[in-house]
Amino acid sequence: MNITFLRLPAVLAATGYKRSTLYLRMSQGLWPRPVSLGYRCVGWPQHEVEAINSARIADCSEAGIRELVESLYAARRSVAFPGALQ
Repeated sequence: MNITFLRLPAVLAATGYKRSTLYLRMSQGLWPRPVSLGYRCVGWPQHEVEAINSARIADCSEAGIRELVESLYAARRSVAFPGALQ
């Protein structure tokens, strides 16, 4: 499975949000938290950004978006790598 990570400028461009709004949405549970890519480096999986944008286009409620974010977190936890700590 090939996963592409988007850095903050790309996420802001894809959503139209400003940085403060993106982080507000994260605190409200309306946007997934980033994945650590290394020391002082984070990114968001592209498929998660696309899923949230699609839900917004489909006029999902905030409750629906929160459910989507929770399902995205569950999918992150279900990814199994040999030797990974659970």
